[in-house]
Amino acid sequence: MKDKVWIFDTTLRDGEQALKASLTEDDKIQLAHTISRLNVDVMEVGFPVSSPADFRSVQRIATEVKGPIICGLARAVAKDIEACGEALRPAEQGRIHTFIATSPLHLEHKLRMSLDDATAMAVKSIQLARNYTDDVEFSCEDAGRTPHWDLCRIVEKAIDAGASTINLPDTVGYVTPDEYAAMIHHLMNNVPNIDKARLSVHCHNDLGLAVANSIAAVQAGARQIECTINGIGERAGNCSLEEVAMIMKMREDHLKVHTDIRSEEIYRASRQVAKICNMPVQPNKAIVGENAFAHSSGIHQDGVLKAQNTYEIMSPESVGVPNNQLNMTSRSGRHVIEHRLEELGYQKSDYDMDSLYSSFLALADQKGTVYDYDLEAMIYFNQIKDKDEKYQLEFVNSTSNSQSVASSTIGMTIDGESKQEAATGNGPVEASFLAIERLTGMSVEMIEYNLEATGQGASSLGQVNIIAKYDGRPYHGAGIAADVVEASVRAMIRVYNLIYRAQKVSDLKQQRKAG
Repeated sequence: MKDKVWIFDTTLRDGEQALKASLTEDDKIQLAHTISRLNVDVMEVGFPVSSPADFRSVQRIATEVKGPIICGLARAVAKDIEACGEALRPAEQGRIHTFIATSPLHLEHKLRMSLDDATAMAVKSIQLARNYTDDVEFSCEDAGRTPHWDLCRIVEKAIDAGASTINLPDTVGYVTPDEYAAMIHHLMNNVPNIDKARLSVHCHNDLGLAVANSIAAVQAGARQIECTINGIGERAGNCSLEEVAMIMKMREDHLKVHTDIRSEEIYRASRQVAKICNMPVQPNKAIVGENAFAHSSGIHQDGVLKAQNTYEIMSPESVGVPNNQLNMTSRSGRHVIEHRLEELGYQKSDYDMDSLYSSFLALADQKGTVYDYDLEAMIYFNQIKDKDEKYQLEFVNSTSNSQSVASSTIGMTIDGESKQEAATGNGPVEASFLAIERLTGMSVEMIEYNLEATGQGASSLGQVNIIAKYDGRPYHGAGIAADVVEASVRAMIRVYNLIYRAQKVSDLKQQRKAG
């Protein structure tokens, strides 16, 4: 018999909090559905008390996403627990994850309390959380730097209070695999009620050991791994979901454990997270990197042609990497597009076919052949529902040459009214941004502008990601088009729509206070 290791995904909590600009509610919902298709056991989706927007996102995911246990994070404080419980109320299965620091360093300098005081707070919080759900997880923050006997004391009390999962994080990525395994062994052998809880691990990657530490913990007896897609998260990131999942799948014979992850969904989930979070995957990233299944050496190529497993320990298809590209043109009908998207793992509810097909035909007329990566890009960038958006693009007309300033004319619909504005600049992108500024009457501070190709060759789509600041808050806008100026304009208009939404929320809050 092989033991099951639970996969606890925290992409939308630990991963999202490290981004340069927060995700929108719609972005989080889209990612939550993508992550659920991986068949993770638990999905930690936010920190409800942190902001009204985070509360709404957690509540909406709890309402709409089925399958995984939906989890919210809470400090060992009553208001956190209560907010978490209320946000998770619609979930089919909900978990409250509460935590407190346990290391001498954190207790002395951050909390300024004794271990006994921290233990008392943990017990009280767990008992309160049990009023909302029977599924309560407790974390000993900075467990990796906590004396083992101190961990034993607080873990025993936490289990007695009702915690069914005990998480032992290496919060700062400090320990080595043998040390982590020794900590797990110590607790399993010295906490009398340890059999009443599942041991969990949450490893950070500051020394590049997050995956190794997680696997060492599993070998020592832990049965839940907390991780993120692409390993995103604070500082150097978290344990990578795709890496630990495939290690346990490929080395099941050695580790004697398994997960319920649908590995064929990994690649698509990785691409979605990279695009929506504006965090590109490094080409040599294990499992999901662009070069993960590429072979440059002639010896390697010859070996793979003769027998794939000579240089590939897993097939590209096993993680959802398409082994070929189906070329589509303007002569391809809707059923072809729908069939291809189904093969790529998308459901009809993921896109609006009328809108997608119009975008597909326009792109096919421009570049001739449309590829899988084009379709996937259009689903995210062109399927953002804009019927309720204040600002909508009608057209871009830009000119530039090496001997004069560039100019751009932008046509937009603002609150349903068509408007146009022209501007000049050092280049067509700057001119376009100045025209948008005149149309909206708002000026933003550009923090970051990234342009990359989506696909290969001269016909690749241009993908633009912008981080812009307005009124002290950063906003992330993304756009894609065959023309990089148009992609830039779409990204900037996305920023302005996010600003408008934020202002509406602020106005509503002020009205409620006044009323």
